[in-house]
Amino acid sequence: MNEALLRSLTPSVLAILVRRGADFAAAEDAVQDALVEAVRVWPADPPRDAKGWLVTVAWRKFLDATRADTARRRREHLVDEEPAPGPTPAVDDTLQLYFLCAHPSLTPSSAVALTLRAVGGLTTRQIAQAYLVPEATMAQRISRAKRTVSGVRFDQPGDVATVLRVLYLVFNEGYSGDVDLAAEAIRLTRQLAAAIDHPEVAGLLALMLLHHARRAARTAPDGSLVPLAEQDRGRWDTNVIAEGVEILQAALARDRLGEFQAQAAIAALHADAPTAEETDWVQIVEWYDELARLTDSPVVRLNRAVAVGEADGPRAGLAALAALDDSLPRHTAVAAYLHERDGDLATAARLYAEAAHKAPNLAERGHLTRQAARLNAGRRR
Repeated sequence: MNEALLRSLTPSVLAILVRRGADFAAAEDAVQDALVEAVRVWPADPPRDAKGWLVTVAWRKFLDATRADTARRRREHLVDEEPAPGPTPAVDDTLQLYFLCAHPSLTPSSAVALTLRAVGGLTTRQIAQAYLVPEATMAQRISRAKRTVSGVRFDQPGDVATVLRVLYLVFNEGYSGDVDLAAEAIRLTRQLAAAIDHPEVAGLLALMLLHHARRAARTAPDGSLVPLAEQDRGRWDTNVIAEGVEILQAALARDRLGEFQAQAAIAALHADAPTAEETDWVQIVEWYDELARLTDSPVVRLNRAVAVGEADGPRAGLAALAALDDSLPRHTAVAAYLHERDGDLATAARLYAEAAHKAPNLAERGHLTRQAARLNAGRRR
């Protein structure tokens, strides 16, 4: 069973059902039922047209559910509209579905959460981690969003800002999480950049490319994380970096600065440094100041504390960190790093071990555990 194929076809099938009149929640349930049926049937009898098969089965599942609903009489006319089995045009509806899910009846945060769950392929746990809220809270938010759009005609696309937020979070999960979604997020952002002349769309695409260019160097052969300062920069994709920088420069020249352009500028400064020691940390701090002004995000201020520690010394970084809530994700890991830079190895080792227990994924947990073990071993010698 090709799970990647099923995952890639899901958005298009869902979009087709929505266009044919299914409300979003019912369409999503029908597509999930069709996927379960595919897992059961395809190994023994694979279809010639996988997408057409999924559309036909999902539509039948939707009609079955409609007949059983209290609105059966009102929607019975849909039975005559069942499409005949056969090839389905190879149209990529994914980006359109992102816009449809960013419906005006939803708040931006609810639209993002719903789209990440229904289209982006993320679990409720992964979305909750991205939003820094408990999983139960996010589950309730997604359920409320589904109820809000239940029965709503998806004929009013949402705004670009909400779609960009979704693409950004999908890319982040693919880049650093348990599911590989980064390439798909880049593909969709390229489509959006080709369709819309918007500096923040260009900024997001540049940001994705600049991060993705370093991907080959981010992990060791055993799968462990390699920190930015220790990465083999010869493995960075210079062509992708050059493309990202070119896109960013064109966006910045329009003098309509947004958060994705500011983040891309920081990534470009890292990419421009021949070695970690030659990184222009002073300019990075300045860009973090701009980013904090634009977003007022605690995560931005946490990253800024690291940059301050590099530009002005670890004690300055610790002072910046002290102003932040210590319950922030990765706060403990940042504290450990800055204490190590300041020479307090005992405190750093303790904090690395503590941070490992809070890590959101196995790769990060393993990295932090090794950092603690390294410092403890050095102290015993």
